[in-house]
Amino acid sequence: MFPEASHFEEKLLGLQEIDTNKFMLQSRWFQILRSLGLEFWLPLPLLGLAFWLGCGFVMDGVLTRSYQTMRYIKVDAQSAKQPNRTILLIQAEINKRLGISRVKVKTDSPVVKELEFKILVTDLSQLEAAISQELGLPVEDVRKLMQNQPQKK
Repeated sequence: MFPEASHFEEKLLGLQEIDTNKFMLQSRWFQILRSLGLEFWLPLPLLGLAFWLGCGFVMDGVLTRSYQTMRYIKVDAQSAKQPNRTILLIQAEINKRLGISRVKVKTDSPVVKELEFKILVTDLSQLEAAISQELGLPVEDVRKLMQNQPQKK
């Protein structure tokens, strides 16, 4: 054959011997690692680092997300107007010239001591009906609680 081919074969055989020596060294290291149980313990810090970085990216995504919340709370008007309170007296003042009535309601509640309404009614019976609707009381109770007859201007 060619003289160059034998030289090439020698180099190839030399490389194979080096590879087998590396493989034997690696297999010895693997045997030592297996005997110590380190083939399980060595990847754990890498897994921990990967988990830490992954959680950091997820947390960053969650914390930088914009949340659109409602700025106002929807409250039922009837429940807001009827807290537990006892009405002590109702004072009404009718202004026929302006066409409005001003109503003051005094309560014994420590939170709301006095309520004031302006109602666009000047007739006494309509005023009593509007007050009873506003306070959630029967018209007879409103009549009893009105201290004086409304002053007509």
